[in-house]
Amino acid sequence: MFQRLLNRIASELKRRSIPYMVIGGQAVLLYGEPRLTRDIDITLGLGVDGLDKLLDVVPAVPLKVLVENVREFVTRTMVLPALEERSGIRVDFIFSFSLYGRQAIERAVDVKMGRTIVKFGSVEDVVVHKIIAGRPRDLEDVRSILLKNPQYDSGYIERWLKEFEDSLGQGFLTVYRSVLQEIA
Repeated sequence: MFQRLLNRIASELKRRSIPYMVIGGQAVLLYGEPRLTRDIDITLGLGVDGLDKLLDVVPAVPLKVLVENVREFVTRTMVLPALEERSGIRVDFIFSFSLYGRQAIERAVDVKMGRTIVKFGSVEDVVVHKIIAGRPRDLEDVRSILLKNPQYDSGYIERWLKEFEDSLGQGFLTVYRSVLQEIA
């Protein structure tokens, strides 16, 4: 179910030259412990000005947009929520054209799913996203990802968490380092 949908989305994004990476629960399934997830989170290498390009992808998959005033909602939240009605799987397209977003998408890992290549966020970038989200489930995901992937680049993770900490005023590095102490 998820693989089929991921393949269709990846094919449509590639066809339209939209850079992307899969993050969230689907990436955790790749790098960490299996867990229940009912959605797909995809970070796009587009700013909101690329919304029309993405709106061409939606009917081709096919997906149903879940908000009424699409342009206003996306401008405010940087997210386009959609649904594959047949399976009930929600897909959140997250707009990101920051330096970090561009670099993370460039580092995305190609994963062959059937005959399709799907781009997943790297281990390090999934950890960065999860630390910033900061919910208990996200921190548990970080623990399992780091334990299962001991060759990760901690310097890269720390560098970006420091950048986000400086700009957002949150203690992301402290959270990350406490997770490292827990798993040591």
